[in-house]
Amino acid sequence: MAKFLVEVPHEAEQRACALAVEILFKTGSHWLTNAEWGCLDGEHKGWVIVDVDSKEEARSVLPPIYRSRAKIVKLNKFSMEDIEEILRHHQPQEKAG
Repeated sequence: MAKFLVEVPHEAEQRACALAVEILFKTGSHWLTNAEWGCLDGEHKGWVIVDVDSKEEARSVLPPIYRSRAKIVKLNKFSMEDIEEILRHHQPQEKAG
């Protein structure tokens, strides 16, 4: 399974915020009832992290009204060894003088 960040935007009106939260709560989904919200800081979006097999599956967790507007990002972690390997293979090019 992979981990995905699901971002759900909504309109910047107080009623729109309340409706977005209500719709996600009413899904009954554990993921959606535990969403984090940015509304009180002027960022009218909700975020959840889900462990599923694909972006399509992450999108399907959402109510249909939000699926087309949602941004789905596959998350990953790097180890120091990963970074050292990347840097070894991508050394800066020397400039011709």
